[in-house]
Amino acid sequence: MFSSNTSQDIPASQQEYTTPGTYSWVCPTNVTNVSIVCIGGGGGGGGYGAPDANNNGGGGQGGAGGGLGYKNGYPVTPGTSYTVVVGSGGTAGSPYSQGNNGGDSYFVSTSVVKGGGGSGGYAGVSGATSYASGGTYTGDGGGSGGGTNGNYGSVQAGGGGGAGGYSGAGGLGTGDVRTYPSPGTAPTAGSGGGGGGGAAPSNGSGAGGGGTGLLGQGTSGAAGTVSGSTGNGGGGGSSGSTGTSSNTSTYIAGNGGAYGGGGGGASGLDLLGTAAAGASGAVRIIWGYGRAFPSSNTGNV
Repeated sequence: MFSSNTSQDIPASQQEYTTPGTYSWVCPTNVTNVSIVCIGGGGGGGGYGAPDANNNGGGGQGGAGGGLGYKNGYPVTPGTSYTVVVGSGGTAGSPYSQGNNGGDSYFVSTSVVKGGGGSGGYAGVSGATSYASGGTYTGDGGGSGGGTNGNYGSVQAGGGGGAGGYSGAGGLGTGDVRTYPSPGTAPTAGSGGGGGGGAAPSNGSGAGGGGTGLLGQGTSGAAGTVSGSTGNGGGGGSSGSTGTSSNTSTYIAGNGGAYGGGGGGASGLDLLGTAAAGASGAVRIIWGYGRAFPSSNTGNV
């Protein structure tokens, strides 16, 4: 096991950043190396597609989850400032428009340690063959965000992808589990502590993908399910937040769970659906003897 600082006399502590923006972290006295985890922002869900003869649009795809990367033993100098960037969640796509991509989260630079932002979901098209891809990662370990899948040629929308885990990918956000494999496939659970993919009911908008927590690897998030006409969000991984369920009466999609879950896509039924946003990313820095990701003394102290 790598020890994040060699001296047992250095008090263990941490600093986390959960609001999108650019920051400067100043290295404390006596701290000579740190461990960092970065989660990228989730992609926004896609809007519905152009209407057909029945005034129904193709359902929008869910946004993909952000990636998670961590790095241990990065050398730092007391009193020196280091750049921290937290990526924003992608905003929802308007009708006929793709959702916006989530932003990258990183420490110093994207080549040191990064959780990449998830891609925004595509607007509904007939016979879709391109899908939103999960955020990548840079570092000693981590996991990519969950992408999306399914054929959204009908009014069927898609759920958001889950954020990446500490040792595996986030779950896929997909279409209606009750009519699988057509027009969609069932969402999947996260792996390696990642968030689960969100679900979408027949004709409804998609639920958000689950986020991933910052306190080290824990239980992976469960896949979202369909309960009657409700699409449920993917479960949060490693104590992250569960994605928001879609609203069946207003056809409003569910937002991605913190941190890094992808937003749900818009239903195309009667052109009533509204897509949802992806969750923002986050960065956490820890130091002290014996502290290292994915799970060695990574809790708050």
